[in-house]
Amino acid sequence: VQLQASGGGLVQAGGSLRLSCTASGLTFSRSYMAWSRQAPGKERELVATISRTGGSTYFADSVKGRFTISRDNAKNTVYLQMDSLKPEDTAVYYCAARPSILTAHYDSLSDYGYWGQGTLVTVSS
Repeated sequence: VQLQASGGGLVQAGGSLRLSCTASGLTFSRSYMAWSRQAPGKERELVATISRTGGSTYFADSVKGRFTISRDNAKNTVYLQMDSLKPEDTAVYYCAARPSILTAHYDSLSDYGYWGQGTLVTVSS
């Protein structure tokens, strides 16, 4: 399984970025997907998750109302649209996958077994 994240960069506070993660080696349409982040010196935080069809999503309180997660199963890609960015959003962002035939809520880091390499997002004040 390979998860290739891209789209990170440097942005000013209040700006926007869209991260993309393309998956291979798994049946993407049968996989729950997630984004997490890890800031320097801090623990990894689950940011958002999305169900196999995109009909169900979860957001951490810290990003609710500012971030949107979506997916395109035809392109094996999950997206994280980040708006109204704050300096505290600065982190390495990772995408993750959990293939599953079950319909469930997978809203914790430990639910995901496949992780990508991360993309750095830096928000300047």
